[in-house]
Amino acid sequence: MNITGLDALVFGVDDLAACSRFLLDYGLTDAGDGRFEALDGTAVQIRARDDASLPPPLPTRTQLRQTVYRVADAATLDAIAAELGRDRPVRRLADGAVEAADDLGFALRFQRDTRQPVALGAEVVNLPGSTPARPLNHVAVDDAADLRPRTLSHVVYFVPDEARATAFYRDRLGFRETDRLLGAGPFLRPAGTPEHHTLFLIQTPPFLQGCEHFTFHMTGPGAVLQAGSRLQARGHASFWGPGRHRMGSNWFWYFKGP
Repeated sequence: MNITGLDALVFGVDDLAACSRFLLDYGLTDAGDGRFEALDGTAVQIRARDDASLPPPLPTRTQLRQTVYRVADAATLDAIAAELGRDRPVRRLADGAVEAADDLGFALRFQRDTRQPVALGAEVVNLPGSTPARPLNHVAVDDAADLRPRTLSHVVYFVPDEARATAFYRDRLGFRETDRLLGAGPFLRPAGTPEHHTLFLIQTPPFLQGCEHFTFHMTGPGAVLQAGSRLQARGHASFWGPGRHRMGSNWFWYFKGP
């Protein structure tokens, strides 16, 4: 199935104003109606916890209410609807999108890929012994730099049955296991992306089920560090990072999700 990655994560929250302020400080752009977007249009969507339009919550305190995936074409939406419709309720929306739940109850939505191209260049660095990529006296840290996230990278779930969750994404949706963190769980990616992973599953007790964290891609390691410092300067002392897995190639802006 030609699933190309994450489009959005939808949360039901207690304090819309505080969450909106944080997402703006994080670098996302307010697109209206509780949607906060990266440069390519991928997003975090927030609603009030008791908003009737949200999918039902999981039986834990997690605020994640839906994970939205993008797909390449209408044929993929039809294939997903047919596959998941064999053993669970599937909802088809007017725009062709498909909604269902995975085997552990996480609400999913699949819709056409509408990302916008991001034309910004990559971060440049100078290294001893290499041809300079940045001109002399060109300071690497720019206080006025545009540090907005480029695109939604991946989400991590705490799950009470990692083997069952892995089987669902692998066997029903065509995800591939690219790596495995021993004692935790697998890194998974759908067929339509070259990313190292879009989903990471971590085995936990049932009461922890939910979103552990999600990340956005930045321009490079300098942008990660500077964005973290900027977030701290705006009063968000809980920033933790940067981090990097030993496997894969994703520089990421690390945020612990609710």
